[in-house]
Amino acid sequence: MNLHQFRFVWEAARRNLNLTETAKALHTSQPGISKAILELEEELGVDIFVRHGKRLRRVTEPGQQVLRSIDIILREVANLKRIGEEYALQDAGTLSIATTHTQARYVLPEPVAALRRKFPKVAVSLHQGTPEQVAQMVLDEVADVGLATESLSDFPELVSLPCYEWQHVVVMQSSHPLAQVPRLTLEQLAAEPLISYHPSFTGRKRIDQAFAQRGLSPNVVMEAIDSDVIKTYARLGLGIGLVAEMAVKDDPLMQTPGSELVARPVGHLFGPNLARLAFKRGAYMRQFVLSFAELVSDRLSRQLIMQAMQTPSGTGREGSDAGL
Repeated sequence: MNLHQFRFVWEAARRNLNLTETAKALHTSQPGISKAILELEEELGVDIFVRHGKRLRRVTEPGQQVLRSIDIILREVANLKRIGEEYALQDAGTLSIATTHTQARYVLPEPVAALRRKFPKVAVSLHQGTPEQVAQMVLDEVADVGLATESLSDFPELVSLPCYEWQHVVVMQSSHPLAQVPRLTLEQLAAEPLISYHPSFTGRKRIDQAFAQRGLSPNVVMEAIDSDVIKTYARLGLGIGLVAEMAVKDDPLMQTPGSELVARPVGHLFGPNLARLAFKRGAYMRQFVLSFAELVSDRLSRQLIMQAMQTPSGTGREGSDAGL
């Protein structure tokens, strides 16, 4: 048996048993993949897949155990490469970060700039997507680390650690009647046209739940994934925007007297949100990855991260707030 066979089996499982897609992903031929899988099955003495003709239909029970072992083997092979890079290149390489637009735009600039000052030979690659895509990029090792508010704690293959809490704010034209209200209510917001995040982004589920629990149906006239887009349309009077507080904190257009747009906190309506940093369980942690985590949040330390990475999946301890 060899690594090529392991990769073929693993990729076939990832590609929903589609050998055509597997061959494309691995830049090889479909017959070559089929032959390698059959040879591995023959050597192991078990069928990894159930077949119908030449097509793979499902993974067998022993095949599930084989896949778990292959996952460990391929993960450790990747770790060996990282260890080699760590000691060969020292403080050089590429830090790949998967995150949402809001985090990339408003949270990460300072930590990334600080990392580049500390490790000038380290390049940074930013990948943006939905929280689910962020989690998948870390699982697929496209990214070393993921940062998002939703989804990361839903994957047992990830170690996700709390970074910081944030709340929502509403943004509206300074001339809007509600701009003079010191403490807004859900009933007041439900009566207005709202501009909010797409349901899978930036705490939108918490917003929907708050209205539903009160028996209210908010009038969401527009959805976006970009806080700047929400603010732009709120500035034009399309409706009241609901955005993350970091999207207004340092906005120069909202800090000057007589600004067209004003912000009001609504954390009392929707509660706090928790952003998390995630790593693939069992991955080798390069020094600049650990440094980046410490720069993102003062709740995180190398010792805490390494301890969490060694915590078995399913205990729930690595993602708790108690140790942070």
